[in-house]
Amino acid sequence: MNPTLDIIIVNWNSGDYLFECISSIKNAYHPSYSLCNIVIVDNASQDGSLNKIKNFDLPIKLIENSLNLGFSKACNQGAKNSKADYLLFLNPDTRLYKDSLYKPIMFLQDFSNNSIGIAGVKSIDEQNNVNRNCASFPSPIKFIYLSLGLNKLFPKIFPDHFISRWDHLDNRIVDQVMGSFYLIRKSLFEKLDGYDENFFVYYEDLDLAYRANKLGYKSYYLADAAIYHKGGGTTEKVKATRLYYILFSKLVYCKKHYNKLNYYLIFIFTIFFEPFPRIIDAMLKGSKGDIWGIIIGYKKLLHRIFL
Repeated sequence: MNPTLDIIIVNWNSGDYLFECISSIKNAYHPSYSLCNIVIVDNASQDGSLNKIKNFDLPIKLIENSLNLGFSKACNQGAKNSKADYLLFLNPDTRLYKDSLYKPIMFLQDFSNNSIGIAGVKSIDEQNNVNRNCASFPSPIKFIYLSLGLNKLFPKIFPDHFISRWDHLDNRIVDQVMGSFYLIRKSLFEKLDGYDENFFVYYEDLDLAYRANKLGYKSYYLADAAIYHKGGGTTEKVKATRLYYILFSKLVYCKKHYNKLNYYLIFIFTIFFEPFPRIIDAMLKGSKGDIWGIIIGYKKLLHRIFL
């Protein structure tokens, strides 16, 4: 029997991206697998992005939340009743190509790859460049020097969170593939109890990959298949809020996986040191909007932590 697949898409004011994404799913069909459901979990969108998707000849299931419950919780909602062999968590600002689905599914189906639990594919941007978006599991030291911006000043000494020196043109095992295209065995997702809903958005994919790794399941980057990914998506419109969630989720991750000393060191550097390299970088770029976004983002973070 063919392996089965459910695709989960979390939508929040994605506009035309959602329509284009679902259109591409139809074009990516291949007889080597069975697509059971495309589950769209809408987090209280107000842009009419759901209106265009009702006439697709596809097995679409729609879950409409009255509030924005966050990415992790919405993903778990979408996966809750799945009976498929594989789950694909797909961002609405992506578009699939003909090889985007069947190649990674067939890769995971290969018996010799039983230790691979999660698969990602090559990501192409608007200029046809390959996004270098696989990442290594960060150490406490890495979080501290990232807070100081040392990765930008001395990139050869202080590597970024993303593996930028590698061109992403070959297949390999990695610590983490990006959550924009996150293909995982359903059995593994259940073992892990899904995404940790303490992450409203950001770091939930890193956390899931790390927990999978601790169970002996690796993540694999498959350069033989590709998707288009806009990047930023709807959060590009709310940069201050995006920064707030990035910072808060980083602290959630560190508190969960590190000892108290390392967590408090990262906390101190995040709160008291990190704003200044961010503001200096924005000043050098001449972006007043980004400076205000940083200030507002940190104000939201401080309000969440101390009030």
